Amino acid sequence: MARLGTGMTSSLSGSRAYPVTVGVAAVIVLGFLGVFFAWPVVAILGLGLGGGVGDVLADPATWRLVAFTLGQAAASTVVALLAGLPLAYVLARVAMPGKTLLRAMITVPFVLPTIVVGMAFRALLGAEDGNVGAIVLANAFFNVAVVARTVGGLWSHLDRRTEDAARSLGASRMRAFTSVTLPALRPALGAAVAVVFLFCSTSFGIVLVLGGGRYRTLETEIYLRTVRMLDLSGAAALSLLQLAAVVVALVIAAVARRRGERTLRLRQATDTARVPQGGEWGVVVAAGAVLCGLLVPIVALVVRSVSGDDGWTWAGYRALTGTGAGALEVSGVEAALNSLRTAVDATWMSLLLGLLASAVLVSLRRRGSAETMDAALMLPLGVSAVTLGFGYLITLDTLPGQLRTSPLLVPFAQALIATPLIVRMVLPVVRSIDDGLRGAAALLGAGPLRVRWEVDIALSARTVLAAAGFGFVVALGEFGATSFLARPDTITLPVAVARLLARPGELNTQLAYAVCALLMVVTALVVLIVERLRVPTAGEF
Repeated sequence: MARLGTGMTSSLSGSRAYPVTVGVAAVIVLGFLGVFFAWPVVAILGLGLGGGVGDVLADPATWRLVAFTLGQAAASTVVALLAGLPLAYVLARVAMPGKTLLRAMITVPFVLPTIVVGMAFRALLGAEDGNVGAIVLANAFFNVAVVARTVGGLWSHLDRRTEDAARSLGASRMRAFTSVTLPALRPALGAAVAVVFLFCSTSFGIVLVLGGGRYRTLETEIYLRTVRMLDLSGAAALSLLQLAAVVVALVIAAVARRRGERTLRLRQATDTARVPQGGEWGVVVAAGAVLCGLLVPIVALVVRSVSGDDGWTWAGYRALTGTGAGALEVSGVEAALNSLRTAVDATWMSLLLGLLASAVLVSLRRRGSAETMDAALMLPLGVSAVTLGFGYLITLDTLPGQLRTSPLLVPFAQALIATPLIVRMVLPVVRSIDDGLRGAAALLGAGPLRVRWEVDIALSARTVLAAAGFGFVVALGEFGATSFLARPDTITLPVAVARLLARPGELNTQLAYAVCALLMVVTALVVLIVERLRVPTAGEF
């Protein structure tokens, strides 16, 4: 009884301390967002509203940019949706060995640096002079994984017996899918379409490489006006237009995600996978064709990295120890070390922020006020990296301390972009932990921090490690914000690729392809490790 009384006393004191702990975590997360996200974005809004936004909106060229941006994003979304659905079916409903490897192969294109994807399609299609089809295919290639994994996650929770009942009543396989399965998948489809459209409309590296100067989106125009034309007010006005489109896409994605969460709460995870039967083999064949299609640009990139005008060559890889034909301030090896350092810093920052944010959201959900903070955390995922980097550029002089010259400035921007993805991976796992376990630990005398360590961290350790790996590859390939912030002596590999492409010469081209191939190999290895660690039935991606 004495021990029980002591435990109850500790539990009560822990419950009083817990809101304080959550409050401190919330202050840290929201403070970081305020300084390194809200402030730069608000600065852009002020610059755009105060400097010729009316002239930009009245310019017909602006609306041609908007039309092309939205048009190519819509076309890319349709292609990604059609390609991703067969893969989602295989992931959710087909019993087969090697699914971990399959998930990794599907995911690699999504986490590749956008400039690497652009280079892969440039090697495959030869789009040096600009190619709209190449832009659409590259954006779809980049986002097939979003459709496959978002829709496949919900599909795996659907009970096959409803489809079997429809078939037993005489419905064809297609009729059963359209009348039973498809309506149940609508939340996941809506979320996937909104996110893919968002990523395609803010695509930077792909359009920069494949547009050939002929085709521009709002994202690339913001970059060009800032870096080459020094038209800061015009770039800010375009950022306002892009921000409006982003907010609409985020709202749609958030509504669809909440519907998907309600659907999952009503369904228990079940093993719905089985050997395909009859016409189901047609879907499997289609998924295999899509998978082969995903591999073709990757193979083309590797082949191009070891071939030149005079045949097979390793000149690009040998050139990693140099600066190309005078295109870089540092060697390829130094750029690789810069990439690793910034990615490691961005990973621990984003992981810390993601874990703190997940703990706060779990606590706020009990109080019914988590949606506002959840939406705030997702905003950096929607606001383009170019806009964020631009915002840093115009607020550098007033950032606190010596951050204007700090090597941590680039990791700060990369961490903001990686944190929402980490939250989406970790939060569902933490939410699935039974509160009774936390209560039992507190009853036995554990304080709030001990409860978090012994229960939350212990049960979600595999997912946390997987999220760290995911954050690492996202930071490693980040290009939009880094292109604004990296100094010539601290450039990362994606920025090095862009600078190599901007300078003529066979050696520069070969070095750019070699860098892209190395980034792709590192990304693929990390994704494979992430898939080995990932909890199969939890997480939103």
